[in-house]
Amino acid sequence: MKNSKERFNYRAKRVRNKIKGTQERPRLSVHRGHKHIYAQVIDDGKGVTIASASTLSQELKGKLKVTDNVAAAKSVGELIAKKSVEKGVKAVVFDRKGYEYIGKVKVLADAARSGGLQF
Repeated sequence: MKNSKERFNYRAKRVRNKIKGTQERPRLSVHRGHKHIYAQVIDDGKGVTIASASTLSQELKGKLKVTDNVAAAKSVGELIAKKSVEKGVKAVVFDRKGYEYIGKVKVLADAARSGGLQF
């Protein structure tokens, strides 16, 4: 039996093999830590991060009381959408890594969609 980290890496690799970020549609990657939530818009062709947002961002740092809940994920989704649209990115490919599309990951994605990103 594989441990949970190996199973997570297997799921993440399976998702990553199906999607690639291009210049026209960069990849929106999500990471859930124990205390914080992170999101990046990445152009895999150039290997460049176009925009990033997290609960540690200066825009959100003082506003959030708790940084690992659904409300924090919604704030990060809205912030990543705002930063991406400012940089001229409107369409992205969503990379959930090995996480299930429920809870914080789904709320972040929905907030990014309502902020102007299409995926």
